[in-house]
Amino acid sequence: MDRQSLIQKFDEQAKKYSKRRKNNHAYKFRQRIFQEAEGKVLEVSIGAGLNFPFYNKNIELTGIDFSHEMLKSAQDAAKNYPFKTTFIQEDVESIELSASSFDTIVSSGSLCAYQDPIHVLNNFQKWCKPKGKILLLEHGLCTNKTLGWLQKFLNPLLLKLTGCHQDRNMTDIVKKSNLKIIWAERHFGGYLYLIWAKP
Repeated sequence: MDRQSLIQKFDEQAKKYSKRRKNNHAYKFRQRIFQEAEGKVLEVSIGAGLNFPFYNKNIELTGIDFSHEMLKSAQDAAKNYPFKTTFIQEDVESIELSASSFDTIVSSGSLCAYQDPIHVLNNFQKWCKPKGKILLLEHGLCTNKTLGWLQKFLNPLLLKLTGCHQDRNMTDIVKKSNLKIIWAERHFGGYLYLIWAKP
């Protein structure tokens, strides 16, 4: 899928993502991992701001997304939270940011959409301060073999419909990057990945 078509897909889904802020199946898992964000926080592919309810009030949040409609939803939502926010409309895969700029980098359901997720994770290492943290909540390939086969079978269709790969093993992808995994968990039959990492 070309980049412009992918952006359009996410523009069209912005209202649906906004509704998920209060009603999301992964709510308790988002709360568990993203309450650990601190200092200067970069959230990539910030979408409609699903993680805002879990952030500490004293962070400084920078959010990046290539979707104008997603960013508009995030900006509206941010008015209800006390932390300072900056939003940038750019493609996470091509943006250039200063090295060692952030204390925490957050990715939530975004590694499925990148053409080169390992390149993006290596940029996280570069953008994060040496003693910082990278917090990932992603969906991907299940541990159940039957469901995993189904994900692989349906992936071409779902990629076309949603812009997301359904069959990526997120733990393996992170291991192939320059990041170091501190702790990892899988839930919902292995479909949901929680990964705490460092640069």
